[in-house]
Amino acid sequence: MHYQLVLQMSGELAEDLDSLIDLEDRLTEALTDAGVDGHDIGSGQANVFILTTDPHATFLAAKPVLQKADQLDNLTAAYREADGEAYTVVWPTGSTKVFKIL
Repeated sequence: MHYQLVLQMSGELAEDLDSLIDLEDRLTEALTDAGVDGHDIGSGQANVFILTTDPHATFLAAKPVLQKADQLDNLTAAYREADGEAYTVVWPTGSTKVFKIL
């Protein structure tokens, strides 16, 4: 089964397209079993979309890159089935936040 993992960031990165593209490039290098599928930016948030067969493992592989970029405090990560609509939040751990893309 295929999933879409979304890394949603707020803060300064959500206003800086060049930094977002740099982060996306670093994620592409780090994620050997998943594919970065683009991004969007606006409404005070930036989203990086990743296609994967294992969203939990992919997030764990992305986490060091996000930590190095100092984005974990500004991040919500969630996934859905590729053809689904309901997201499941994987970061922050234990979050009950309703995830949506603006």
